[in-house]
Amino acid sequence: MSDHDHDDGSHLSEIQLRVRALETILTEKGYVDPTVLDQIVEHFETKVGPHVGAKVVARAWVDPTFRSNLLADATKAITESGRFGTIGEHLIAVENTPEQHNMVVCTLCSCYPWDVLGLPPVWYKSAPYRSRVVMDPRSVLADFGVTLPPTTGIRVWDSTAETRYLVLPQRPAGTEGWSEERLASLVTRDSMIGTGLPAQPGAQTS
Repeated sequence: MSDHDHDDGSHLSEIQLRVRALETILTEKGYVDPTVLDQIVEHFETKVGPHVGAKVVARAWVDPTFRSNLLADATKAITESGRFGTIGEHLIAVENTPEQHNMVVCTLCSCYPWDVLGLPPVWYKSAPYRSRVVMDPRSVLADFGVTLPPTTGIRVWDSTAETRYLVLPQRPAGTEGWSEERLASLVTRDSMIGTGLPAQPGAQTS
């Protein structure tokens, strides 16, 4: 091994190397501004993403007034709270209960609430998910390792370019007295899409 520590990008994945090469070419040709690219990356790393949605859910779990406002008009409740930043219009929050579990899909393409969940997972955009979740949502949940009681109904919400959905999962038992930050650590991206459940206290979140 060489004694010199060269940053040749060998620690990057193949996709990351390709992205870096493409960025270099576009920058050299003057097609993109590196400063603008940095701002875009920073925006998606810190301003949007499932960490935002998790904070929204945790707030709804501890604040009944915010929860009511969220279910009445999610866009307005989130924006006017001043805690999570401004989000796009037409976000609807749907609440999981022991009687009803909600799941979200976009049957036409991949409409998704980027502001609160970040980039959509690959499976969300796949044709099998988009078709099967409508026809047999319970089997799709089983594929994700989720088994619901037979008495729990399942409702599937179809996102569009105008309307996006955020699932408000049920608060796990045994979290009484927890801070919002600690509660947010239990909220997974999949639980806000409806293909998963929040992590249980003591369980490691992914």
